[in-house]
Amino acid sequence: MVSLVQLKVLAAVARHGSVTDAAKELHYSQPAVSHHLARLEAATGAKLIQRVGRGIRLTPEGQLLAQRATEIVGRVDTATSELAGQLGLRAGRVRVVGFQSVLSTLVPRAAALLAREHPGIEVHLVDAHPEEALRMLRAGQVDLALIFRYAETPGEEHGLRLLHLLDDPIYLVSRHPGQTLDDHRDSDWIAGCERCRHELIAMCAPAGFTPRITSVSDDMVVMQALVAADMGVTTLPGLALESHRLPGIHTTELPGFPRQIHAATYGDPPDPPATTALIAALRHVAGEVDRSG
Repeated sequence: MVSLVQLKVLAAVARHGSVTDAAKELHYSQPAVSHHLARLEAATGAKLIQRVGRGIRLTPEGQLLAQRATEIVGRVDTATSELAGQLGLRAGRVRVVGFQSVLSTLVPRAAALLAREHPGIEVHLVDAHPEEALRMLRAGQVDLALIFRYAETPGEEHGLRLLHLLDDPIYLVSRHPGQTLDDHRDSDWIAGCERCRHELIAMCAPAGFTPRITSVSDDMVVMQALVAADMGVTTLPGLALESHRLPGIHTTELPGFPRQIHAATYGDPPDPPATTALIAALRHVAGEVDRSG
């Protein structure tokens, strides 16, 4: 019979691609890791690991089982946290993944509010783009994903539950005040991630031009620095500008093109109490942002 320990071992080997590193993470000896892998192969009747030179790699069957093992281990960890949370939220853990501008604005305020109301809950954070964040959520590596979507973004897959937190306005960022998209049909443009780049092209289309993208960066600080150096213009969301605003740039809101900020969870409700408590804190601080805007 397959055991949880064996699945934890396989998931660790898949993460590191090494028995040695997996053993270090799990605080096992290398022979113990090899033993658990052998027992798992015997229990499943499948060859899961191949020797390649001095290293190893997972077979297709091993990759499939490792993916499921990561999800199962993550769900067990969540269930353990949920049980602790049932004891009046005196303890618990929420693993959160999100993108830079939300992690530097909404999340710290929500975490501070959560700490005041439920000081026993731990919040663990990971920085990742929406696609990677949702992959981690599906795999059970996190409990909550903070993502952004645009109006044209395709719907998410079945099993994901999205809670809308706020609409984040988009701004034209340039060196001069009061400018519009039409003023920059012949300018150089600085673009961000693939989703943001697609949205930039969609925003410029009604003005009758396609932006000439000459620089690409996902770093909001770098993008502003390039604008300040007169290397192009760009668009940035309000949360990014709230997190960091460089002197020497000017912003003009572009109405009708907000990005939607969502909190995503996976699986059937209800969510664990600690996750629910953090979502409530996020909704509260998001409401304050909407009112101040």
